Amino acid sequence: MSKPINLNQVRKQKARAANKKRADENAVRFGQSKQERARLDEQATQRQRLLDGHKRDRNDPPEGSE
Repeated sequence: MSKPINLNQVRKQKARAANKKRADENAVRFGQSKQERARLDEQATQRQRLLDGHKRDRNDPPEGSE
């Protein structure tokens, strides 16, 4: 006699496998490599630092008003 199986577990395993397959397809189609993400993050950080470096404090007097 064969071993009984839980049909709910089988159904969930099939759903997980289908979701994993769809996720892998989307990763290939739309995804970025780890290096690309790291490069884009670094560029965004540099742009933010550049903007922050050009900000003026509210307590600084306007230029030429001394």
